[in-house]
Amino acid sequence: MSTISVPSILNVDEDCQDLNQAFRGLGCDAKKVIAILGHRTLAQRWAIADAYFQTFREDLHKRLKSELHGNFEKAMLLWMMDAVERDAQLLLESMKGIGKNDTALLGILCSRTPSQLQLISQTYFKTYHKSLESQIEGDTSGDYRKLLLALVSGNRSSESLGENQELALADAHELYRAGAARLGTNEDTFIHVFTTRNAAQLRTTLQLYQQTFGHALETVIKKEISGNFQSALLTVMQCTCCPARFFAKELYHSMKGLGTDDNTLIRIVTTRAEVDMQYIKAEFSSLYKKSLEQMIKGDTSGNYRLFLLTLVGSV
Repeated sequence: MSTISVPSILNVDEDCQDLNQAFRGLGCDAKKVIAILGHRTLAQRWAIADAYFQTFREDLHKRLKSELHGNFEKAMLLWMMDAVERDAQLLLESMKGIGKNDTALLGILCSRTPSQLQLISQTYFKTYHKSLESQIEGDTSGDYRKLLLALVSGNRSSESLGENQELALADAHELYRAGAARLGTNEDTFIHVFTTRNAAQLRTTLQLYQQTFGHALETVIKKEISGNFQSALLTVMQCTCCPARFFAKELYHSMKGLGTDDNTLIRIVTTRAEVDMQYIKAEFSSLYKKSLEQMIKGDTSGNYRLFLLTLVGSV
């Protein structure tokens, strides 16, 4: 469920005039910008951007970029993007340089539907003139690379198919034979099951595995597999089976301790606010006995804080 509150009466022309007024003079009236764009759906934001150009012959995205600064600017520009274009940009950023953000990469690939992944791949190629697959091939290796490429291919079964108990039990036995029952592991079996089964199916498989063999599959993965491939399998399990809890944990760790991982905080808030942020907030409170809003207030400041709080439904 979304955390974006939208006024009952909207007037796109008034929004455009108010935004233009906010940009006038010395400095930008950031609170007015947040009050408008932070309380509009994606379709409404795009309608405003289109009307703004028609009225003032100026690209709203470029105007925002020139008026805003720092983390507030980054968050707002991501918020104004189409969801598919935003994911393509975030995937590119997650694979840049030495400090690749594997959790960001996996979080996007595991939480998008096959049709969304197809659109993201097309947009990635159109925007960056390189396929997402070739980018992954160049930045990764081994079984980790195989897993990522399998996720990008978007071969997960449709959620509409529900769950098949017989298939889940068969998969549980296959995973047992591929891991705990042998010396070494058959990585291809793990990759196949983890990247082709929908969330409900994979959850059922994990439940039946534990019921049948008396231990969690997670324990086997931690014992038998190592490195990036181990981390990736665990992330796929968590993100596919309970994305709200996965993102709640990511948000908590982005603000825990000294300093704030603003890239993670911005990525999750801007991509999940219109999807399942209500569920993420509930998981956050359940896990950490404090609200997401409390942590955001303690770790951010100024207009950046106000904008994030607006997107998570606190303002």
